[in-house]
Amino acid sequence: MLRIGLIGCGRWGRHILRDLLSLGASVSVVTRQADGAELLRAGAAAVADSVAALPPVDGFVVATPTSTHAAVIESLPAGAPIFCEKPLCDDAGRARRLLEIARDRLFVMDKWRYHEGVLALAAVARAGELGPVLGLRTTRVGWGHDYADVDCVWTLLPHELGIAREILGRALPPRGAVADRNADGVLGMVAIMADAGGPWHVAEIGARSPERQRTVTLLCRDGSARLTDAYADHIELIPSPPANGKADALPPTKRPIAVTMPLLAELKVFVDHVRGGPPPKSAAAEGAAAVETIAALRRLAGI
Repeated sequence: MLRIGLIGCGRWGRHILRDLLSLGASVSVVTRQADGAELLRAGAAAVADSVAALPPVDGFVVATPTSTHAAVIESLPAGAPIFCEKPLCDDAGRARRLLEIARDRLFVMDKWRYHEGVLALAAVARAGELGPVLGLRTTRVGWGHDYADVDCVWTLLPHELGIAREILGRALPPRGAVADRNADGVLGMVAIMADAGGPWHVAEIGARSPERQRTVTLLCRDGSARLTDAYADHIELIPSPPANGKADALPPTKRPIAVTMPLLAELKVFVDHVRGGPPPKSAAAEGAAAVETIAALRRLAGI
């Protein structure tokens, strides 16, 4: 049986444990929380308080707080593949160091690159179905921020960068950013990425919207396509109005998509990779590039 070491098993890590078990893996957990008996009842094969105390494993999944990712990855034994929650870390210099020590076996968990709605928008873009791509607008806002170690830019913006990479086929360079902040810290950001003369990406993320919103809108010459929610069962295709003059709005065409869980999809790819299959999306180099982009946007926003 395939053996996976899960480093960290908090709120999100428990979802990872559940899905790894459903994929037939034997999962040994490293956690410092006093919940070992509960994790064993949930199906963990073993619970340890350190990586050194783990039984032998074939691969690692890192689901600890963002600020600890680099130290955890650096502590793992050489050889086994590593799947790390995004972002890879919160420091561009350390991200480059992680490339040096684990480039070919380190991957980032960009679950939105496995989301059926994002994949459907990527197919529209690649096929030129609505004409050439002009830009991408993504929104990820809600109320509050659950992580004490880093601000919401580090936890929310990596999702948007992964979505853009999947739909546009490449990362775009940072061009500008403004931060939403108060005396307590950073509450959001509007970021602009763009190629010279090519497509652009405007991403809005924030932690003080009373309404939760997750939208992705692909803007093309002849129309737009959008995903209206993370759990939507379709994307919408909308023709463009005339550039000058008023026209009646046409109802969007709804294109069905499968409703599957992207976390399970990406974990399946990783488990299959550990067994000898193709690697997951978002290799270490792409994860490090995302960290550098976020660091550059923070500088542009004066953070």
